[in-house]
Amino acid sequence: MIEAVTEVLRTARERADSAAEQAGVVVRVLHELPELEQVAALCDQVWRPDPTVPTMTVEWLRVLSHVGNYVAAAFRDDLMIGATVGFFGPPDTRSLHSHITGVLPDGQVRGVGFALKTHQRAWALDNGVRTIGWTFDPLVSRNAHFNLAKLGARCRVYLESFYGDMPDELNAGDESDRLLLDWDLADPAVEQVLDGHPVQRAPGAVVALGIAGDQRPVPGEIKGRHVEVRIPQDIYAVRKARPETALRWRLAVRDVLGGLLADGAVITGFSREGGYLIDRGEDA
Repeated sequence: MIEAVTEVLRTARERADSAAEQAGVVVRVLHELPELEQVAALCDQVWRPDPTVPTMTVEWLRVLSHVGNYVAAAFRDDLMIGATVGFFGPPDTRSLHSHITGVLPDGQVRGVGFALKTHQRAWALDNGVRTIGWTFDPLVSRNAHFNLAKLGARCRVYLESFYGDMPDELNAGDESDRLLLDWDLADPAVEQVLDGHPVQRAPGAVVALGIAGDQRPVPGEIKGRHVEVRIPQDIYAVRKARPETALRWRLAVRDVLGGLLADGAVITGFSREGGYLIDRGEDA
């Protein structure tokens, strides 16, 4: 058993090093105030909050780092271009909650986010953590693809209006529904996805929620073991151009996807067509 854990950790470190090299960054854990101040500033630059409600505070980052939680950043030529923050869950869970991960826009196309998450995975395994959880907006397609098809996380929990009202520029005017992900760090299925082999759409899967030509949500069928729930390619553009349609999507996804998860289904991946791949179990 110890040998198996050691091999998983060795592979995780190698993958993290490779991802950082491919992205052209150095990822490291932070402890000093000047760099923690940079993390807080970077988060505000990404999320653009109300100035009176910062995304992260330096004081909070200082405490989290000081007591051994995870605060790390990606640097390119000494310039911080991405950061990630996590804290430990209840002692008996051996888990880490990844509270926030952000990358400056000009760093998103070169694998910086992947480098941050693989570093986080290696660090967590090295510190006895077996699972990492985090939340994201179920309407944001690029995050769904990254979390599910690139990292191999799974999801069993839909959280309605989890954060309440959020005044930052990315979330203002919408409800803060979230999916809670579960990343099993030593699962061979996760290793397979990290190696570039995401879960594929099951033959015969039906579309439980589709997209009309005018970008409205269209309810479909819920039958059989495998179903798919599709979402817009760019919900931010929909919110800006047609806020009433964005609200329809929020309510439709809450009803269909949230209902499936409440009934015991699991999100196993994200399709090329832009939909959540859902396994309802053998008895469906």
